[in-house]
Amino acid sequence: MVEITGCTDHDGNGTVDDCVAMDAAIDAAATARCRTSPNPWVGSVVMVDGRIVGTGATRPPGGPHAERVAIEAAAANGGSIDGSTLVTTLEPCHHEGRTGPCTDAIVAAGVARVVVAVEDPDPQVAGRGIAGLREAGLEVVVGVRADEVAEQLAPYLHHRRTGRPLVVLKMATTVDGRIAAPDGSSRWVTGPQARADVHRMRAESDAVCVGSGTVRADDPRLDVRDWPEAAAMESTDPRRIVLGAIPADAQVLPAEEHHGDLGALLDRLGSEGVLQLLVEGGAEVAGRFHREGLVNRVVAYMAPALLGGDDGRPLLAGSGVATMAEAWRGRFIDVRRLGPDLRIEMVPDA
Repeated sequence: MVEITGCTDHDGNGTVDDCVAMDAAIDAAATARCRTSPNPWVGSVVMVDGRIVGTGATRPPGGPHAERVAIEAAAANGGSIDGSTLVTTLEPCHHEGRTGPCTDAIVAAGVARVVVAVEDPDPQVAGRGIAGLREAGLEVVVGVRADEVAEQLAPYLHHRRTGRPLVVLKMATTVDGRIAAPDGSSRWVTGPQARADVHRMRAESDAVCVGSGTVRADDPRLDVRDWPEAAAMESTDPRRIVLGAIPADAQVLPAEEHHGDLGALLDRLGSEGVLQLLVEGGAEVAGRFHREGLVNRVVAYMAPALLGGDDGRPLLAGSGVATMAEAWRGRFIDVRRLGPDLRIEMVPDA
């Protein structure tokens, strides 16, 4: 027998079956990560007598949401789903958009019970889906695997709460905190596994941002070519945004120039449906985002290498804080090895 741990919800009403089913829904949602934006990547399953009979993930914009896909899959597998349980990572929608309300489809299918991981903060939903289901007589359980799903949907949830994209600052550094040698050379600080992971993050981001200095020095393409799963995940290259002027022959083209306030950039991107912005630097750009308090998480790739002096280029350019008491503090949420390198992910203290 497999022991299931951490199977709780905010109300204490979840079951082991609910948690197993939610794990399957989370796995289904992961398959849609790169193709649903600006809609959330949601996974759902239909369960009858503790057995999963249908699984679905949100289709690209304009297509059906995960709940409808799971219901259709369950119906195609034969047998009645009347009285079934539908388990979904995000609160079902209750409004008319490019598709009809998922709550209507759930009720029409004869589902008796719905298990939701997290509520949707979108103003068009914001508890209305859960309330509508309960008004229709369905039992609704909220909070199963909420922490895991909140992490999976972090860019979407942040965007809906703030109107801005989640800003992820990526850095590649030696152990002594340098991103380039004194002569400016930086290829390659880290190994191929770390670089492939960066391309994965690009695929998961709606836009990527660098400075014009990086474009002139490194002439990057900022694409996803080194992520082996890009084709299978139907991922495309992100929008490229350059802070400053772009040379006419730069490989980053087509790209957008931005001049001026970074907050205004985030507001504009948020209004255009950008859920996640990956900031790849260099040090001047990273320093600007950091000092203005615009970074929501940091992903640092640390190579087992030393430049051995104080004349290499640091992670963040510009003036830092005056005392340790003013240091930016956060917490590590993930540390792992990628080939010879370490991948360290951290978020600010709440």
